[in-house]
Amino acid sequence: MKFHQGKLQVASRQGLMEITADVGRWLAGKDVTQGLLTLFLRHTSASLLIQENADPDVRRDLEAFFARLVIEDERLYVHTAEGPDDMPAHIRSALLGVQLSIPVTEGRLGLGTWQGIYLFEHRHAPHRREVTLTLIGE
Repeated sequence: MKFHQGKLQVASRQGLMEITADVGRWLAGKDVTQGLLTLFLRHTSASLLIQENADPDVRRDLEAFFARLVIEDERLYVHTAEGPDDMPAHIRSALLGVQLSIPVTEGRLGLGTWQGIYLFEHRHAPHRREVTLTLIGE
């Protein structure tokens, strides 16, 4: 059994940012043909998800849906110290999660044809986000 761990730094902007290629490049340098790759986002106001990467309308619709689902209105929240987008960002992160597990098959990400890995930045201001990658396999 082999074990690899690394970090991916992402300069984020609000919305969905595809990181599939970055994760694939990290994986390509490892000597594992079959296994499991775990991604863990070390933040509470952004999320990780797997979503369609063929039609950009999917990303726009998801971003619009979450803006409607979790409204940015400081009157609704107690935690407002970092601005009107802070608590809604925490709620969106709680709904979507910060961890993914992806199978590795023949040394490649075991994603479906139209699937991509996304970091969903919920804050308005750009951030530097860190994703920990952990690979276990043979």
